Amino acid sequence: EVQLVQSGGGSAQPGESLRLSCKASGFVFKSWPMSWVRQAPGKGLEWVADISSGGGSTTYADAVKGRFTISRDNAMNTLYLQLKNLKPEDTAVYHCAKGDSRGWRDTVGGVFWGPGTQVAVSS
Repeated sequence: EVQLVQSGGGSAQPGESLRLSCKASGFVFKSWPMSWVRQAPGKGLEWVADISSGGGSTTYADAVKGRFTISRDNAMNTLYLQLKNLKPEDTAVYHCAKGDSRGWRDTVGGVFWGPGTQVAVSS
């Protein structure tokens, strides 16, 4: 059974940091690129970052470049997103998803789509 179990997130003040985790099981995690996707209140899905299967290549949306870091530990089947210098506009539900910046859309709502974790940034 495929599972993506998310943890981390919560509330933060502007400028603070948070870390999100996504523990995968039921598929060969190390063989697939992975993404983080977010949905702000009242808005659509926004791709945030992706990472190659081996972890050697990452790409970011302009809105988070230089502040967020995506990483993975294939030995632990876990995907991470480090959020630094948080801004109120980063407030959203963050989902992990199998696939890169082009492929994640195929996973929305399915077994390769994480349930989401809330990040709320306010002063």
